[in-house]
Amino acid sequence: MIEVPGAALSADGLAAVSDFFAIGTNDLTMYTLAIDRGDERVAALYEPLHPAVLRLIQFTVEAGLRYRIPVSICGEIAGDPRFVPLLLGIGVRELSMSAPKLPSVKERIRALSLTEASRRARTIMDQADAKRIGELLDDFIANLGVHSI
Repeated sequence: MIEVPGAALSADGLAAVSDFFAIGTNDLTMYTLAIDRGDERVAALYEPLHPAVLRLIQFTVEAGLRYRIPVSICGEIAGDPRFVPLLLGIGVRELSMSAPKLPSVKERIRALSLTEASRRARTIMDQADAKRIGELLDDFIANLGVHSI
């Protein structure tokens, strides 16, 4: 499980001795941003589109690809159709989610071109602002011709 920034930053070394990675995005986001989403005073600062979180995910996925080990994403973003184009665009091919989330995520995946998702992901990953990342992601989704799920 990759759930803390230190594990993500050590992904190359861990991949060399691992059979697979599972990225726990809820904890990774909380620990990266030092935000307890259960604490009402700071929960609004919990932002999985924060560039630091996304770069740690990307770094881990790239290490998994280099070492040819499967990388799965679990946590809320895995079951959120909004995140699917970006996750697939950076190389994720396994998403772990609750059963009720499957139909909407499956619909989003079917609407995507992996080539276009990869191209858009490169642009999105160059951004330094979570708000701008969200805008670019939403624009991509809007241009899929699929209404928000």
